[in-house]
Amino acid sequence: MSDAQNLADKLRRMALFAEIVDSGSISAAARRLGSTPSAVSQQLRALEHSLGLVLLHRSTRRLTLTEAGERYHPACAAMLAQARSADLALERLRDEPEGELRLAAPIGFGELIASALEPLRRHARLQLHLLLDDTPIDLIAERVDLALRVGRFSDSALVARRLGELQRVLCASPRYLAERGWPRQPDELTGHDWLALPPRGGPVETLAFQGPQGARTEVRVAPRVRASQVTVLQALALAGWGLYVGMVDDVRAAMDAGQLVPVLPDWHLEPAAVFAVTPRRDEQPAKVRHALAALQAHFVARGG
Repeated sequence: MSDAQNLADKLRRMALFAEIVDSGSISAAARRLGSTPSAVSQQLRALEHSLGLVLLHRSTRRLTLTEAGERYHPACAAMLAQARSADLALERLRDEPEGELRLAAPIGFGELIASALEPLRRHARLQLHLLLDDTPIDLIAERVDLALRVGRFSDSALVARRLGELQRVLCASPRYLAERGWPRQPDELTGHDWLALPPRGGPVETLAFQGPQGARTEVRVAPRVRASQVTVLQALALAGWGLYVGMVDDVRAAMDAGQLVPVLPDWHLEPAAVFAVTPRRDEQPAKVRHALAALQAHFVARGG
């Protein structure tokens, strides 16, 4: 038998000894442990044999600690208490959100996160660390517990759950359209300047539109300007640099103010799917499970 196995058996018997003393009898300890009195007695004898000392005087009425048992018991009881304390700590981690939740998301998701994760505010032991960037980050390297991703998802090394979708709109500033002209059909879009995030699948973007009477078409465009943050892209659109595909929630204020206007209003872009992504496939801690549940409930409530 290996040294590791011998140590494991020794620790198990030490815990059993502490349980016997705490229970007051071998029979009571056996009931607590879901074992039989004979099996518990056998393990106690094995412990005493390994120590070369008797730990308990046995009588028909009671158990009494020997001098060796009195010296040995406090350390055994402390070991058992520490083991139970460790289990309780993990139970809290499993059942009650606590610790640091590292969540990555696009920059424009700040308002969505604040609203969706509002139910988590009541968990006093939970801290939220937001990593907001429109360029996807390495979840493993940044120790991210949960990430929100928009668009097609194909990374087989991660676990993705579809939460819902966000509406998109093609827009531009009145100044740009006055200078370059208003597109009337999707095929006229290729001659315009475009603003976009860094490419994921190549230098050319493909946009799918749905039009009147269910018509569908795709347009391939090569952006003139790329930026790693949508806030910069929106600022460029406001300044008249080109056409911009924005999330409706992000550009609503600028459109209500007339600073941006919809382009091809009879043609609608396909919504962008939103995924919750985790870097692990096994059981998630409570902080991640509760965050996922809150996000899913948020998208259900908004009809997305």
